[in-house]
Parts: sequence; C-alpha cells; structure tokens
Amino acid sequence: MYDAVDKLDREGVVAFISGLQQPDGSFAGDRWGEVDVRFAYCALSALTILDALDSIDVDACVGWILRCMNYEGSFGPVPRAESHAAYVFCAVQALALVDALRAVDVDQLGWWLCERQTPSGGFNGRPEKAPDVCYSWWILSALATIDRVHWIDVEKLAEFILAAQDEDGGIADRPGDVPDVFHTFFGLAGLSLMRRVDLAPIHCVYALPLEVVQKMKLPPILPIYDSR
Repeated sequence: MYDAVDKLDREGVVAFISGLQQPDGSFAGDRWGEVDVRFAYCALSALTILDALDSIDVDACVGWILRCMNYEGSFGPVPRAESHAAYVFCAVQALALVDALRAVDVDQLGWWLCERQTPSGGFNGRPEKAPDVCYSWWILSALATIDRVHWIDVEKLAEFILAAQDEDGGIADRPGDVPDVFHTFFGLAGLSLMRRVDLAPIHCVYALPLEVVQKMKLPPILPIYDSR
C-alpha cells in the first residue's frame, strides 16, 4: 500500500514462508508449529504478492486445504475439525489464489454460508451462535468469490453493520457493544464490498483496496468462479 515492497528482503521473506510448509502441504504460523488454514491463506497471499508461488509445493497445499472440507461443503481450521466461517474465508481465498476453486461444490458451500445470516441481518460464524460484524467480511467476501452474494439479504446485512456504529465513532461486534478497530475494519470492508456507502472498493481475495491491487499489478483473479 505504501509502494515499499521493493524495500523488503524478498529472498529472506520467501525463504521464511516456504520454510514453514509442512510435509503434508500445510503451513505453520511460526517456528513453534501451530498449523491451520489461516496460515495457508497468509502464505499463498504473501507469495502471490511477491510473485514467488514457485517456491512452495502448491499442489500439496491445495490438497491439504481440501482435506479441511467437511460434509456440508464448508471448511474447518484443520482436517476433521468443525466448520467455521472465518476458516471458510481462508480456505476459499487460498484456493482462489491458485485457481483451485473448481474442486469445491460452490452451491453447497454457498448454502452453508447463507444459512449463517440471522434474523437481525448479521452473520454468525457457526450454527446457533450470535451474529458478529466481523463475519460481514469473512462470509460476504467468500460469497463474492464464488459468485453467490445474491443468495443473501444484502440490505439487512448493511443495516446490521451500520447499527453497530458507536455514537463516538467506530463499529462494534454487534449493536450496543463497545467498538474496536478489529470490527471497525471488517465492518467497513463488508460495506465496501456491498457498495452501499461511499468507500474505496476492496478486493474480496486480497482484502486490499482495488486501487492497490491494480497499482501492484497483482493477478486480478476476478471473476473467481464462472458458474456457467
């Protein structure tokens, strides 16, 4: 975003990230070894930005991510773990980065994501949980990637986010709670993706302003999934 990627120790960063890939294709978050699909997304996104995907075993990574898929078409953090919308974001966008979404049943996944919308208009991350503004981004961006945004009530989602604004500024996890920068960012990102307020357009995969994606000449990867 600050035109400073050229100031990085590119080789060092690439070596660090590629060195975190595990024999099964997954990625650890650091040298202490915690592994889940968040780190696969972070690794693939960072290496895409650095034009260094050839430094890892992409096929092995894709295979591991697909093993995180559950019977309802959604994804958990690791294989055989409960599905969770935030991990769905990581899995879907990671697969999109390497053109591997065709291995996913997008209708089944889209249905699971749409079921996360509650009567308030907000999304929850798992069945029977309370809605939270942050899922406005995790779920909406995944739906945008698989071209299923039209399956939800976008207006009610926008109303839920806007109702979570604080009178002193910022956005909370839900209406009436204390705002924080985490939910403020994801609320704004969701509103940007819906084009419901005057905000800079955001890219649903990179979570960066479209202007930055274009300026960096990153692979546009849109439309992500052609349902025809």
